[in-house]
Amino acid sequence: MLAILEYKAGNQTSVRRALNALGIASAVTADPVLIRQAKGLIFPGVGAAGQAMRNLRESGMDHVLRETVAARKPLLGICLGCQILLDSSDENTTRTLGLVTGRCRRFESELREQDGRPIRIPHMGWNSLRRKQPSPLLHGIPRDAQVYFVHSYYVECPPELTIATSVYGREFCTLYGRDGLWACQFHPEKSGAPGLRLLKNFYAYCTEHTHAE
Repeated sequence: MLAILEYKAGNQTSVRRALNALGIASAVTADPVLIRQAKGLIFPGVGAAGQAMRNLRESGMDHVLRETVAARKPLLGICLGCQILLDSSDENTTRTLGLVTGRCRRFESELREQDGRPIRIPHMGWNSLRRKQPSPLLHGIPRDAQVYFVHSYYVECPPELTIATSVYGREFCTLYGRDGLWACQFHPEKSGAPGLRLLKNFYAYCTEHTHAE
């Protein structure tokens, strides 16, 4: 079973529907005991960084996330979850979880599309992934696969953690991490077959990790 973290920040239900479509058991939960028992934790979210961090602190889920990472239980951050795993966010000038080195920045309004048109913020739509290094999460996903984004901020993290990027006015990180701790700026649960495959790959890693313990 996978746990999906509940902290009053958005798209947990759509993630659970995607897992159901794959036949993967899951629970949307803020119960630390259930999270410890799960094979892995998905940390999704939509909304603002400042409010999300308040929700996490007030509920104690920030400590649960730190415990999860310290225990090396597999974790996948999605969208807002991807952003607030880092050190800080320019959104609301927020100090975030600091579980991964990096910073979240707002797309610059002066950025342009390849044809010269100003970009629209938020960035909403489909973009290709540019792979920077291999990852178990990308196994079986075509190199020209497109995934779905809805965001006004993008993440910056060290090159050694950057797994894939995309381009929207500028090149930005879309998937980062190390084995067992990953985060994607795009929404796999809304990205059709490539997104479902990524979730399936995450579950496969969680299952292998559990058996190896």
